[in-house]
Amino acid sequence: MKTENKILEMSFDFSLQIIELYKILVERKEYVLSKQLLKSGTSIGANVEEATAAQSKRDFISKMAIASKEARETRYWLRLLDKSKLVELDYSPYLNSIEHIINIITKIVKTSSEGNGS
Repeated sequence: MKTENKILEMSFDFSLQIIELYKILVERKEYVLSKQLLKSGTSIGANVEEATAAQSKRDFISKMAIASKEARETRYWLRLLDKSKLVELDYSPYLNSIEHIINIITKIVKTSSEGNGS
């Protein structure tokens, strides 16, 4: 399986996990950070999906770079929720998943950019 296909599946599955986490957070009356998390966490997969239909290598790299930024933002919100203890949950599975996603996307962007002068 190509790395791009793997990250497509991983980012989609992660979006589903984030939606479930969002529901839990809202049930526990956390509305602000949960909304930020929902937006950035689901945006990763949307940008990876868009990258698969890129019109050029440059477009592909751009979409994957946006996915990388969204993944890092998602990590930030997860860390904030974890450390602030606004809602006491075990965020480690989400944090582990997002680290893995960040590593894969970073590798894809770096590999795709090599020899591109970018």
